[in-house]
Amino acid sequence: MKRVVVTGMGVVSATGNDVAAFWNNIVEGNSPAKSITRFNPEKFKTHFATQIVDLNPAAYLDRNDIKRSDLYTQYALIAARQAIADSGFDINDMSPFDVGVIFGTAQGGMETLEQQYKEYALSGFEPHFNPFFIPKTLVNMAAGIISIKFGFMGVNFSTASACASANTAIMDAFNYIRWGKAKIIVTGGSDAPISEASIGGYNSLKALSTRNDDPTKASRPFDIDREGFVMGEGAGVLILEEYEHAKARGANIYAEIAGAAMTSDAYHITATHPEGKGAIQGMKLALQDGGLNADDIDYVNAHATSTPVGDISEAKAVKEVFGANKNLHISATKSVTGHLLGAAGAIEAIISVKAIIEGIIPPTINTETIDPEIPAGLKIVTKEAINKKVDAALSNTFGFGGHNGIIIFKKI
Repeated sequence: MKRVVVTGMGVVSATGNDVAAFWNNIVEGNSPAKSITRFNPEKFKTHFATQIVDLNPAAYLDRNDIKRSDLYTQYALIAARQAIADSGFDINDMSPFDVGVIFGTAQGGMETLEQQYKEYALSGFEPHFNPFFIPKTLVNMAAGIISIKFGFMGVNFSTASACASANTAIMDAFNYIRWGKAKIIVTGGSDAPISEASIGGYNSLKALSTRNDDPTKASRPFDIDREGFVMGEGAGVLILEEYEHAKARGANIYAEIAGAAMTSDAYHITATHPEGKGAIQGMKLALQDGGLNADDIDYVNAHATSTPVGDISEAKAVKEVFGANKNLHISATKSVTGHLLGAAGAIEAIISVKAIIEGIIPPTINTETIDPEIPAGLKIVTKEAINKKVDAALSNTFGFGGHNGIIIFKKI
């Protein structure tokens, strides 16, 4: 099978609207969590999020792009443009059928759906729907519009596995390339869930932090005082490319994908398996897929969202798989970024790749007292980043419905 490498990256998030700014804030532990301004949050239990406030889509997209696409698609387009430019490939130098798009999202056009139904209700339920209503809400539309905008005519579809959606997309892209069915695939994930329906819905699930007096301290994975995640939004995009093709055109190669795997907990619609059974098997299968041993992994970017149940089950799973690996370090970067749902895996893939390139493991901020239920012996990087050679990094993502998506990146 073909080797698959990363040759471009792009990001849009409250933590940074390009890879350099994003990475700097990740390493420095600068949380962008603050009060929501998109709507009045006072009637909700949670008043804050990591909302993008310094990005004007009109500066990057034309009027029709904005008119015809939901915010989640706009984020995807902007991040895709960055990643394509970073990769430096020219579609005119190759067949458009050799370039595809596989893209993930958890909620798709939630903002459009909410707004359209509000207008419907306020009109006395008169059926005057926007003609772009349906296309804007579809979960496949980010993949479709990226393809249309850039002329990529290869494989094109969307993945939806809740908060594992981006990792599912990335591993599908990985497989299509290594099977020889594409030369380049634009992949990643995007979500724009900072809306009244999303905040209210996740509040009803008791999933969100309500630390309204100190938002930047709210996301505290593995800490004994954690009480929910911080909602985020944005997009992450990676350009995956067949290794020989990348080498032949002189591409800047950031890292290689070593292996990937997906399993199911088959346990609960929102909770992870308490002993991490699906996660354990997923990590073992990803190692097997990459021809690696547990001792080969230097860094785990944990899914850890700062929820009472999820952090413990993941820690147990990591301990089971990597317990004998004394060189392994772990961090939970959602402590900085918040949880971007279907985009989470994409931005954390970028973090994992940057950790390999820079030899830096970013911190888990706000974690002051490790929960005693977290297995002892795990090297969780807290407070400040550390310098460390990283030859291989594993990124975990877990989604409602029991979806477990694991990807391993390695130095090339």
